[in-house]
Amino acid sequence: MNKFFNEFKEFAVKGNIVDLAVGVVIGGAFSKIVTSLVNDIIMPVVGMATGGINFSEYKIVLKESIGSIPAVTLNVGNFLQTSVDFLIVAFCIFIFVKAINKLKFTRKKEEAVTKEENVAQTPEEVLLLRDIKDLLQKQK
Repeated sequence: MNKFFNEFKEFAVKGNIVDLAVGVVIGGAFSKIVTSLVNDIIMPVVGMATGGINFSEYKIVLKESIGSIPAVTLNVGNFLQTSVDFLIVAFCIFIFVKAINKLKFTRKKEEAVTKEENVAQTPEEVLLLRDIKDLLQKQK
């Protein structure tokens, strides 16, 4: 049982778990920003373009309310709004990942150029000795 808790402790304190927790917290905050963007900026413009329809309140009534029994509705407006939220979040994540990949590619390119410069500065005799050493190591 002690081994189990030690393994859990090692798992919980790893950098990856902490990074994941930070990502979840930032993702939650980002979600609020996107929801506000959609509700307060995008959907009013879409509503104006469609003749003043407020999509968040748009419903298709399947069965009218009877007394204290509530109506049965399809909340199409909420679904549309959530879909717009998703598309915005997906687009932002796409842009973010694309930027990170570009930075990684640029860094790898710079490292390759630096490596080539170092090879160019190394005397030819040293390069030949390295090749001979590599061949001898492969033969062993």
